[in-house]
Amino acid sequence: MQELLENLAGRVSASASARNVFGDPVSVGNRTVIPIAQVRYAFGAGGGHAEDKEHSGGGGGGRVRARPCGALEVTAEGTRFIAFDDPRRLGAALALGFVLGAAMMALTGRR
Repeated sequence: MQELLENLAGRVSASASARNVFGDPVSVGNRTVIPIAQVRYAFGAGGGHAEDKEHSGGGGGGRVRARPCGALEVTAEGTRFIAFDDPRRLGAALALGFVLGAAMMALTGRR
């Protein structure tokens, strides 16, 4: 089991690099843009054996998720971070606001 966990952790740590977060810079005129991604890693493993100690099993798995989150713009005047908006987050906030508003109307009896 320990070998499985060490192997899995070794693979994840080998792929966790700045190259996975920062993309290749793109230069246009006097401006350089560096894309930035949010990278998340998750993994787990487990195992066990039966009471008769003749049967055992184990397994593991992992997941990597990357999504663009912004860009660095580098010019002679300075550097700035440009965030990319997440439409899912905005949609969830709007839906939550609607549900809370409807709940308040139902509780107060106002229309």
